Amino acid sequence: MKKIVFSGIQPTGGFHLGNYIGALKNWNRMQDDYDCIYSVVDLHSLTVRSDPARLKEMIREASAMLLALGIDPKRSILFVQGQVRQHAELCWILSCYTQFGELSRMTQFKDKSSANPENINAGLFTYPALMAADILLYDTSLVPIGDDQRQHVELSRDVAGRFNGIYGGGFTMPEGFFPKVGARIMSLQQPLVKMSKSDPNENAKIMLTDSDGMIIKKFKRAVTDSGSEIRAGEGKEGIANLMTIYSALTGKSMDEVEKEFEGKGYGEFKTTVGETVVSVLSPLRTEYERILTDRAYLDGILKDGAERACERAERMLSKVKEKIGINIYN
Repeated sequence: MKKIVFSGIQPTGGFHLGNYIGALKNWNRMQDDYDCIYSVVDLHSLTVRSDPARLKEMIREASAMLLALGIDPKRSILFVQGQVRQHAELCWILSCYTQFGELSRMTQFKDKSSANPENINAGLFTYPALMAADILLYDTSLVPIGDDQRQHVELSRDVAGRFNGIYGGGFTMPEGFFPKVGARIMSLQQPLVKMSKSDPNENAKIMLTDSDGMIIKKFKRAVTDSGSEIRAGEGKEGIANLMTIYSALTGKSMDEVEKEFEGKGYGEFKTTVGETVVSVLSPLRTEYERILTDRAYLDGILKDGAERACERAERMLSKVKEKIGINIYN
């Protein structure tokens, strides 16, 4: 039996290079060795107000991008979270096994609350309980994530352990899967800050749908330092970030990158990194556009994926209901 992998990504705002290097490229690779379940987590996106028509389109766009990235619906399950009711139902149950103090300590809640003080809703606070439900519904062993999601997996483990301790088992204890390189890609304009799709500075991020010319231009404008050596080190966070990107996409170690560009200037290095990114993202963008225009094909895959996910999720939800005493008809 292969270990089960679950991961989800929100459909808001598109995906950037940090998403790709930190998580998405690993989703494709993991299909060979694991039983993979991937979701566009639309319920999580509801903590921020969106135009309904635009949200539907963003859900399809995110799904099309995942397929373009290599998610194979014959080897994995790809579905939209909101189409599988068990996620919301298990979320409520797990909320009753999650402590207020645990939720109040979540870094993401603090960050988003301070950034959006006009909309600190209950869903934003209980968001980690829904994430725990996403993970625990499928007997998940591994969750491919970036460093910023580590806290959520730890909470899922805490909730699963608490439930298992009370009822004598029930949930598999999930573990985070962290790529060896590139787990945290920084802004091209503020290399001490993580790359973010919400950054108002377009030059700070590389979106997966950016044109080839736009990608090259953004890398040429990337912030570095006043030195000339292409190496990582204190005060060279900008160069280190570009080295990390190049290393992640070529498979070369940071030492190998240093040796390759020894004696070369920042301008040449930036151009090479940009061209490397283009070589990866250009065919990806073409496939994404092809899939997105075939609405029947895309919706068919998502419908089939939701049915398969629902079947698995119901088995776990029924087991949980039985353990806590609310599955009275069985």
